[in-house]
Amino acid sequence: MSGRWLKPLRHPRFWLGVWLAAVLTVIVVCLIPPPPLALPQGSDKVEHFLAYFLLGGSAVQLFQRGRALLWIAVGLVLMGVGIEFAQGALTETRMADPADALANTVGVVVGLATALTPWRDLLLRLRG
Repeated sequence: MSGRWLKPLRHPRFWLGVWLAAVLTVIVVCLIPPPPLALPQGSDKVEHFLAYFLLGGSAVQLFQRGRALLWIAVGLVLMGVGIEFAQGALTETRMADPADALANTVGVVVGLATALTPWRDLLLRLRG
């Protein structure tokens, strides 16, 4: 898998493990009861956007452009939508919100758009 999908990084398994741990962290944080914090209304959309922007943007650092990133994009969007369904169906402390799914999707798209910038190979240049 690493030869076809991953960029030629110095430690590809390590970086893939870090990315997968981030994906798992997002899933867990979205399904556990939320912390009792008084946040401004709608600020959670920014959190959703940032989490998925970071997942999408870091995927650009790890995965080859083209088909690999397309599959990652589809997977992240489906994950975001699936988590919203799971929040509504499987938890009593969370609720499904289509606006959250939209914020997740926009975060993925903007994160993956970093593939069109000079930053797309930052990890390679840092000898990752």
